[in-house]
Amino acid sequence: MSDLLPVTEARARILAAVAPKPAETVALGEALGRTLAAPIAALRTQPPWDCSAMDGYAARADDATLGARLTVVGEAAAGRSFGGALKPGQTVRIFTGAPVPAGADGVLLQEDASRDGDAIVVGEAVQRGRHIRKTGIDFTAGETLLHPGRRLGARDLALAAALGHPTVQAAARPRVAILATGDELVLPGEPVGPDQIVASNAFAIAAVVAGEGGIALDLGVAPDDRAAIGAAVGRAFADEVDILVTLGGASVGDHDLVRPVLEEAGVALDFWKIAMRPGKPMMAGRRGGTLVLGLPGNPVSAIVCSLLFLTPALRRLSGRTDVEPALVVGRLGRDMPENDRREDYLRAAIEIGPDGVAVVTAFPRQDSSMLRPLAEAEGLLMRPPHAPAGKAGDPCRFLPLPHPY
Repeated sequence: MSDLLPVTEARARILAAVAPKPAETVALGEALGRTLAAPIAALRTQPPWDCSAMDGYAARADDATLGARLTVVGEAAAGRSFGGALKPGQTVRIFTGAPVPAGADGVLLQEDASRDGDAIVVGEAVQRGRHIRKTGIDFTAGETLLHPGRRLGARDLALAAALGHPTVQAAARPRVAILATGDELVLPGEPVGPDQIVASNAFAIAAVVAGEGGIALDLGVAPDDRAAIGAAVGRAFADEVDILVTLGGASVGDHDLVRPVLEEAGVALDFWKIAMRPGKPMMAGRRGGTLVLGLPGNPVSAIVCSLLFLTPALRRLSGRTDVEPALVVGRLGRDMPENDRREDYLRAAIEIGPDGVAVVTAFPRQDSSMLRPLAEAEGLLMRPPHAPAGKAGDPCRFLPLPHPY
């Protein structure tokens, strides 16, 4: 076991092999999920003028005392200002978002005014500045509000639009080729022979790539044949993808051909065994500008490895700064035995306790071929190498598995 690479070192080596992709101009409507590559500063001030925060009447606080009678001299609505200036004893009907007329310094709520023809009677004294949004209360021209490395969500897109930007500079999307290998694999919907199983890994890995903002390129399923695997690998390198992910064939058996084929194709392999469970037989290497990750064939092993190694690489390529898996502190939901030299990632149920701390209960069966427990899991309980036996209630750390992952 001494040749097994620790998880943190394996991830560090993978991250050291990739760098953020160049920036490109992206239309705002296409920027959801993209990583910002350049700061975004306000091109305008918001709001650009004092405006009403409520429907009511713009007035002078000195005039709008309790019981005062004011003459209505006009109306202001969003996109349509009054244009004039208030004189003593006057008011303007105003609606939310409308510019406050010159001379007015407060807004009387419509429910606090009694309308009488072209006049109102003040039902509550107006306070100076109340119900008025001051110029620049949100932001002012020149302020930088969005910074590089941020993955753009719906709120960010709204802010960028309000700042006056129709486009943003974002890192180019990583392109990932995915190759499944194995004589035993058939695609969903195809006839399944007596010695075959349905291929599932590629769908999960493609979803991980898409969820991280990348572009997944399906190379299909290659049989356990050097020429077939080599041809598929060659297509990936010819296409100059950022990452080539192979699925299966990464161990050292007679039918595990991926490693020798990759080496024949000029891949400089960095490592091929990790001190973790599931996922020990994972490879990583590089050829030119392409990172190569050889994930195990077992479905759970492949998906867990993708979360721990592929996802950080995709985030680094996308220019994000939050690349490391975010482990959360919780407490054990049941007793756990001591651990060996491998770092465990156990499928687990998560329940929030009365004190707000997550209770993490590992499922009793952790076979790496079983997808159903992974689909039902809400997190992966991480057990460090050589962890002592733990009792229910002891502190622990886990990796949440939120949907859509």
